[in-house]
Amino acid sequence: MKKITKKTLINELIEKHPEVAEILMDYGLNCVGCHFSSHDTLETGLKIHGLDHEMEMILRDINKVVDKKNLLKSMQKVN
Repeated sequence: MKKITKKTLINELIEKHPEVAEILMDYGLNCVGCHFSSHDTLETGLKIHGLDHEMEMILRDINKVVDKKNLLKSMQKVN
C-alpha cells in the first residue's frame, strides 16, 4: 500500500481519502477546498501554515487512518 508522504498533493489526498480532511483541520491546515490545494504538497501547505515542525506527527496520523481504511477494504474483499 502506498504511504502518504510530504510530497503528496493536498487535493489528491483529500479526493482519495476524504476522511483525512478532519485530521488536517484539527491541526490547523484548512486547505480543504482551497484553490492552492491543487498545487501544494502537504510539505508546502504545512510550511505555509507554520506547521512544518509537526509534519512527522501529521503524516503518522494521516497514514494511520488511510492504513485502517485500506485494511478494512481488504478484509471486506476476503469475506
